[in-house]
Amino acid sequence: MALQRAADLGCTTMQIFSHNPRQWDVKPLTADAVQQFRSARKELGIDPVFIHTSYLINLCSANNEVKEKSFRLLRNELDIADQLGAEYIVLHTGTAHTDATEALRDAARGISRLAAEQRWDAKILLENTAGERGDLTSKISDLNLLINETGSDLIGGICLDTCHAYAAGYDLRHSKGLESLISEIESNMGIDMLKLIHLNDSKKSVGSGVDRHEHLGEGEIGISGLGNVVRHPKLTNAAIVLETPKATEEDDIKNLKKVRSLLK
Repeated sequence: MALQRAADLGCTTMQIFSHNPRQWDVKPLTADAVQQFRSARKELGIDPVFIHTSYLINLCSANNEVKEKSFRLLRNELDIADQLGAEYIVLHTGTAHTDATEALRDAARGISRLAAEQRWDAKILLENTAGERGDLTSKISDLNLLINETGSDLIGGICLDTCHAYAAGYDLRHSKGLESLISEIESNMGIDMLKLIHLNDSKKSVGSGVDRHEHLGEGEIGISGLGNVVRHPKLTNAAIVLETPKATEEDDIKNLKKVRSLLK
């Protein structure tokens, strides 16, 4: 039903979880469910489709059992994405257990190991984080280090979350802060590697390191700052997905209406 719900909201792209993101065990998809998904997607014109990976994945855990379970779960995510025909999976690589650079290299080794095992049609998008509780990839340079250390086309690009970027110190309230962020993307991996924007306002202040999403225009970034993001000519090729709070069905409608008004 996810595709139909997206279409009913007037969406042309969407992000889903392919299973409960807070459980290690993944129930296999039935052939009927896969066929229904692929047929509905073609009929409704939802393109591209993104799958957000499990929150449990930590490729740089100090616990080897957790690291191995994370590796297997990430492989499962890619298998499911190919079953459904999704173009990308969105990944938070994990939390640093010691030195952040070494933790990033741990994550890169895990992805490289996957790439050496087999090929998938789906690609991984590395997402920036707020840096909360040692979460990796809060800086664009971290994402670039992962891409370079992995050295594989299994990584298809990056996902930029505006709330996370703001909490990590990129001041998106002002054009200067946005231009600085874009310049970092261009100089590190190239703007063409930006495939997806998670457009979210932030409950917390710039540089807070706290990941708390807010309704568009009701947070610290504000509607003007978010408008600069969606209208910037260098960012228009990236898909946009909202991860705003949802207490009622009206919340999605309200936030989608706001972002569409910004695009006019």
